[in-house]
Amino acid sequence: MPHENLKLHEPVGDEVKTTTCYMCACRCGIKVHLKDGRVRYIQGNAAHPVNKGVLCAKGSAGIMQHYSPARLSKPLLRMGERGAGEFREIEWDEALALATQWLGDIRKTNPDKLAFFTGRDQSQALTSWWAQQFGTINYAAHGGFCSVNMAAAGMYTLGGSFWEFGEPDWDQSRYLLMFGVAEDHDSNPIKLGLGKLKSRGAKIVAINPVRTGYAAIADEWIGIRPGSDGLFVGALIQELLLHDWIDFDYLVKYTNAHYLIVRNPGAADDGLFARDAQGEPLCWDKSSACAKPANALNITPAIVGEYVLDDGSKAVSAFQLLAERFLASEYAADHVAATCGVDAATIRRIAAEIADVAFNQAIHLGQPWTDACGREHAEMIGRPVALHAMRGISAHANGFHTCRMLHVLQLLLGAIDTPGSFRYQPPYPKPVPPANRPGRMRRDNGTLDAAPLGYVHAPDELVVDAAGRPRRIDKAFSWEHPLAAHGMLQSVIRNAWAGDPYRIDTLFLFMANMGWNSAMNTGQTRDMLADRDVESGEYKIPHFIYVDAYWSETVNFADLVLPDTTYLERHDCISLLDRPISDADGAADAIRQPVVSVDRDVRPFQDVLLELGARLQLPGMTNEDGAAKYPRGYAQYMVEHERAPGVGLLAGWRGRDGSKQAIGEPNPQQLDAYKAHDCHWEARVPAAGRYYKMANRDYLQWAKSLGFLISTDAIVLELYSERLQKFRLAAQGHGAPQPPASERARVEKFFDPLPFWYTDTNTEKPVFHSPLAGESARSAGEGEKYPLAAITQRPMFMYHAWGSQNAWLRQIAARNFLYLHPDTANEHAVADGDWVWVESAHARIRVQAKYHRGTAPGVVWTWNAIGKHRGAWKLDADAPEYTKGFLLNHAIDDLLPARADGYRYANADPVTGQAAWFDLRVRLARDEAPLTAGQRIELLYAGAGTA
Repeated sequence: MPHENLKLHEPVGDEVKTTTCYMCACRCGIKVHLKDGRVRYIQGNAAHPVNKGVLCAKGSAGIMQHYSPARLSKPLLRMGERGAGEFREIEWDEALALATQWLGDIRKTNPDKLAFFTGRDQSQALTSWWAQQFGTINYAAHGGFCSVNMAAAGMYTLGGSFWEFGEPDWDQSRYLLMFGVAEDHDSNPIKLGLGKLKSRGAKIVAINPVRTGYAAIADEWIGIRPGSDGLFVGALIQELLLHDWIDFDYLVKYTNAHYLIVRNPGAADDGLFARDAQGEPLCWDKSSACAKPANALNITPAIVGEYVLDDGSKAVSAFQLLAERFLASEYAADHVAATCGVDAATIRRIAAEIADVAFNQAIHLGQPWTDACGREHAEMIGRPVALHAMRGISAHANGFHTCRMLHVLQLLLGAIDTPGSFRYQPPYPKPVPPANRPGRMRRDNGTLDAAPLGYVHAPDELVVDAAGRPRRIDKAFSWEHPLAAHGMLQSVIRNAWAGDPYRIDTLFLFMANMGWNSAMNTGQTRDMLADRDVESGEYKIPHFIYVDAYWSETVNFADLVLPDTTYLERHDCISLLDRPISDADGAADAIRQPVVSVDRDVRPFQDVLLELGARLQLPGMTNEDGAAKYPRGYAQYMVEHERAPGVGLLAGWRGRDGSKQAIGEPNPQQLDAYKAHDCHWEARVPAAGRYYKMANRDYLQWAKSLGFLISTDAIVLELYSERLQKFRLAAQGHGAPQPPASERARVEKFFDPLPFWYTDTNTEKPVFHSPLAGESARSAGEGEKYPLAAITQRPMFMYHAWGSQNAWLRQIAARNFLYLHPDTANEHAVADGDWVWVESAHARIRVQAKYHRGTAPGVVWTWNAIGKHRGAWKLDADAPEYTKGFLLNHAIDDLLPARADGYRYANADPVTGQAAWFDLRVRLARDEAPLTAGQRIELLYAGAGTA
């Protein structure tokens, strides 16, 4: 027997430490077994609220992530050309002095010349605060090319959102609809939840072009065509309306469905709420036959009808406007079926099934509760239909409105935070939208007046100049992308290279692999990073500081590389101020602690950022005498820093003696308390407050006591968005400010107060114009030549690019294929295993095709981030990730075709700036040597390098 001496009865190591995993976004609790100070084994922590002991392949493989040969080991200074990978090792003092010089020169002259952008980090509570103290408006994070459509749509509708701010009611739901759910995100909680649903016999329906992972265990798979989800949901809404399968009582109590909307076409008040003299929205009270405040008690609101108000104006209920839209023929099941690839009978059946579960199988929990108005309720009524959605919805240019449609569907069923439905995770819900606006102005001490990211409430809060032009380098919060709550990281390099809207001095990236899988148009992005000004000979982006723990593709393009630690070597904070790990029944946060000693000359980025801040004498990072305020680094900052009196990054064990929670003075022993409690803290929601959180007095009071809310007023859910209508009115020439003439048609079209479905983000006929020298092969109208939709999936066993350099995870998959349905393959004369060209209007990639019956016809897909650039990640020269793996990003243009005046918008949602990764259209062509292996990339524009 080859394993006869395994000695499984003996302990794995001599010490066990708890911390928090960082192998994906779950942030599971883990126990790390050590022997002689080295990691021997990682297991799930059964006491942790996120994973309850469950650990996936990624988490278990954290050992190989920590000991990866790709780890950086010393600060690096570029010696050769950008992209060549020629560096010399330097000491930290030299590295920090150089970074301080570059950044100091910027802050003295114009802080906006720093573009500071972070990738898949979990320290945004620190990095955004640092950017605010530096004074640059040019800060953003990973969400702009991942999930901002979901986040913004939810926050502007519900005060919460899918995934990190909410979850299905895994314990009560009887019917789950999953839309475009990726398997690498939040995987352990979802797997645990799906197991609960399956054990109870609840029905799971997966709506996704690809059947993998979660969809593979679903009771029904609907292979929808990419980007058409909104039509499918619109047809479900129409079926509910046609049959009166609507929870009208819920709509009147918790939403603005009964609010009266002024109908005055062309006027400045058209589409706004009718209001009384005190500014309160009005509804039509049927009992008194007159308009009354919509949130008054003891009224009988009309939910349909047009009415004449006392001033002679006409108004109609928000619900009626919604019904008029979705009862139109364009959302009829028979009409949408061909576009969605879902037959009309299936659409009607799904609508009938969810209505049956919601209304005929309603849940009645015998839990008394009191609403925010003081009305007592004997029970909690639940509509046990839950929805969950992720990147498959978000990564389209119509994703914001599609996600809004999903929320409308939930509201019509009464399925937001009721038993069995979607549930908020504390500290959500927030007001709709939250009060924090993006910073725009600098104070006398150089800091921004607010954090750089936030939620725009009205046109006058956009970050634009007097002429309405973008002020941010990524054009977020401008008339081009007004509600870009997470910023637009994917646009930074192009805009900085082009000097549009201006040139920057320093690009500062943390863990954002923009030289490869985090970039659309990867080849051109790499060219832009290395491009020089013809006259001066200097790089168009003069300075590039990059921070990462590993030698990714982007390292080679940096001027200065600051090496980070792995997650097992540092303190981290999973804060309620950032991206919480709460569940629906309780608030929770966590820390990471170093479980092993650093064995290289690397430093935690959070420590480095605080030291740079002190060297730059940034407010909040130095004392009055100029000395560093946090000389012991991030661990000290986590404990001592306060955002407001008594409010810090960690909610547990506050107060001098650790007796307070959420609000209290800093506790010097706080980290010790976390470590003694398996590195996490949680506070459970009162039993009477666990549902109807947006209007539940017990919850609202509990949330206010913890600092999550400043008011116990009910949060009204917005079926109709007056805020969007204000942008539309500005585009129609009303009020100040107004968009430039070039943006009016676009804003008017996409800022509809009710959600709608669309495919074309242009408001005029596009004309292609190459952004670099030469002309592209693409021309107007050529889209018909690309009949196939092309998307990527995230494998459950890997996460972004990190996992595909992990020795254990590479054994599961070290290369990727282009998957397609056999019928699609036959239409294009492609045999199983052929090497073919997949071609967009932008590039063509030679890939190996594989049949997959779990792919919707007309769709091709692949695993993302498997293919690597040769020389990166310290893989062998003949590694399959180089020779056979490929990156679909090469085929994705980061810009849309040009308008008639030559201007090109970002390839993004026009409302939020979300990168439209999944709008890619391609065609297939057989290769002359279909059985000869080897991937290859050919870019179909001049001036671009090879990948």
